Amino acid sequence: MLEQIKKTNGRIFSVTFVKKDGSVRKMTARLGVKKDLKGVGLSFDPTAKQLVVVFDMHKRAYRMINLQTIITFKHESKRTQGIQQA
Repeated sequence: MLEQIKKTNGRIFSVTFVKKDGSVRKMTARLGVKKDLKGVGLSFDPTAKQLVVVFDMHKRAYRMINLQTIITFKHESKRTQGIQQA
């Protein structure tokens, strides 16, 4: 699923996934947004924890998506079912 997200090349996509608290979340997001970066960076590697950092278009903030809990992914009218692991 990470490869499909990377192939969006900064274009908008939607994803439905299960959050850490167990609730389901639908997000419209994109990669490659540089606005509001502080230059500090993260203190850990998100890919090592199966996470990807995206920019939430509705909340106008950076969020993380757990790649292991993606239910659906949609980009350019192509919908992909993910594998949800409980």
